[in-house]
Amino acid sequence: MAAYLDRDGADGLKVPTQDAPAPPAELVALAQAYGVDTRDPGPGGVPVGARTLVAVLAALGVAARTPEEVREALERHRAEHQARLLPPCVVVRAGRRTALDVPADARLHVELEDGGVWELPRGHSHWLPADLPLGRHVLKAETSSGKARAALIVAPEKLPELPGRSWGFLAQLYSVMSDRSWGMGDLGDLADLAQWAGADLGAGFVQINPLHAGLPGAPSDPSPYRPSSRRFADPVHLRVEAVPEYAHLTGEQRAEVEELGRRADRLRAEVLAHDGLIDRDAVWALKREALELLHDVPRGPGRQAAYRAYRRREGEWLERYALWNAIAEEHGPDWHTWPKGLRHPDGPQVERAAKELADRVEFHRWLAWQVDRQLAAAQAAAREAGMPVGLIHDLAVGVHPDGADAWALQDVLAGGISLGAPPDAFNAHGQDWGLPPWRPDALAAAGYAPYAELLRAAVRHAGAVRIDHVMGLFRLWWVPDGHAPTEGAYVRYDAEAMLGVLALEAHRAGTPVIGEDLGTVEPGVREELAARGILGTSVLWFERDWPAGGQILAPERWRPGCLATLTTHDLPSTAARLSGEHVELRHRLGLLARPLGEEQAEAAAELADWRAALTRLGLLAPGEPLSMPVLYRFLAATGAALVGVWLPDLVGDPRPQNLPGTWDQYPNWRLPVADGAGHPVTLDTLATAPAAPFLAHLLAPTPPRPA
Repeated sequence: MAAYLDRDGADGLKVPTQDAPAPPAELVALAQAYGVDTRDPGPGGVPVGARTLVAVLAALGVAARTPEEVREALERHRAEHQARLLPPCVVVRAGRRTALDVPADARLHVELEDGGVWELPRGHSHWLPADLPLGRHVLKAETSSGKARAALIVAPEKLPELPGRSWGFLAQLYSVMSDRSWGMGDLGDLADLAQWAGADLGAGFVQINPLHAGLPGAPSDPSPYRPSSRRFADPVHLRVEAVPEYAHLTGEQRAEVEELGRRADRLRAEVLAHDGLIDRDAVWALKREALELLHDVPRGPGRQAAYRAYRRREGEWLERYALWNAIAEEHGPDWHTWPKGLRHPDGPQVERAAKELADRVEFHRWLAWQVDRQLAAAQAAAREAGMPVGLIHDLAVGVHPDGADAWALQDVLAGGISLGAPPDAFNAHGQDWGLPPWRPDALAAAGYAPYAELLRAAVRHAGAVRIDHVMGLFRLWWVPDGHAPTEGAYVRYDAEAMLGVLALEAHRAGTPVIGEDLGTVEPGVREELAARGILGTSVLWFERDWPAGGQILAPERWRPGCLATLTTHDLPSTAARLSGEHVELRHRLGLLARPLGEEQAEAAAELADWRAALTRLGLLAPGEPLSMPVLYRFLAATGAALVGVWLPDLVGDPRPQNLPGTWDQYPNWRLPVADGAGHPVTLDTLATAPAAPFLAHLLAPTPPRPA
């Protein structure tokens, strides 16, 4: 039997799918039946190669290596679809009457989540009534030939709105050290930052990087966008002294913890005094030792009751997360290498491991509880400081393939696949992020419960949530293992369901949502997000009228439903753009695609373009140099619902926090906030920066309260 394969280059390197022959029509039909785009998203729409389609289908549980397998799979798909009484999950919008295509003799009823029952009339095309209550229900159908049930999710039409226009800080929490933190920013620092920004400056929010649990082990991966778990936050962010048991340490225990604190003081001082880097592993080694001592302190009945309530709320998710961490201590952080009986949460050796490691499981449960409590305290501090929004948490697009979530959720994640991005104007080679994607079919079969639980955790202690790569609710670029990023394919998700589940969880928490919609965005996606009440992200340097020749977009033409910023964690700082340092940095690291002179000329032309535009708008006097305050004045002139100030801009830090395209060439995710000369500064110093009150008066919708 012939197999579907793209050709390989003579040197063993894979030839991009654009160079491969078009796949057979039946393979294309099969891929499309499973939601796989079969044409490249680039100009011309070149067919995706057969080799890629076969690999993507395999990850969806469909064998398609030969023409015979393809024909069998197509026939099986058609037969299953025709025999299906109900889809695996039905997602509808409240207030809309929704048709269901079911047999004429079907008897339908809805079991509501509150225990009630709705009987529905018979008819060839049954209709779900418009007045079904919001929630996660069960739809049941019965005919003379059988019964079926499906999850029924009734979602609100729109997500919660912001309480009004406001400005706030964008910060990478690890980088914001105070004179009290143990070598990196922590949740105590976050509360302090929010209280200062809200009470003294009138800021409405603080947006931070994902605080998701990182993969254990040393050296750890410092990227907050490759976490072990998106469901639980990392205990490295804990403020040790804020754990209630700290007050009840015995004399000997207190002496041990205080000595660890002194070692942390030296660690922090070394970073600050010697322009050092944040050493997450060293910080965690000290905190872990201290937290082990705190965990041994007896808890009173009130604390015990609160802990039991937390465990009941978190349920099986917490148990699996804590167990994964305990097993990882024994067998390493890559579950693929564990003994075979432990590689699945339902494996034959897992129950025994849970008993044998009960003490360690309990420690990791307790750690998760402590982080949850300090997250709640930080949001409470932000709101008490007068912030109308408070903390904006960041939900990463995926998880590390070796981590806790990938182990616990492997039945709904695609094996042998990595998320990424196709080639675009910024990266001609495409991107491979090393993150396993959701399987759309498995998500639907699970009633979107894993996705809903993730969202529920994300919004719990948030004034708003930022969703990284929000376009992934519609489609994601799947790169099969062993393939170049150019050899991927887009896989479609049920956007109505993904948005509906998001709307329901956000509504129940009263949490607005911001989507990171930078980069390649399919036509219609931004419009659909806006219609559902999801804000976008607009960066000053990218907001141009591209169809009309790339002219700078006037402030009145900016979309109001957005978070407007000068930069992000993946982009050059404002100081670097204004000085040209961002080009020189990429040149020093060998990242430029063109000669240095050409790149510098283009960067200078961009600044000249902005000087001319700002002068025409009356925001810049003739001959006045382009500056950070002038650019923020432009953002203030837009109708953006939120204006974000990159916290390092207060002191002119020229360094990006992350430089895409680098790994060990640049200290990504390890830089403390620094001044214009690159010398680290603390939160205490940031609070005295003259730029802070200046920007507060410039951006505040109403004058801030006096200090």
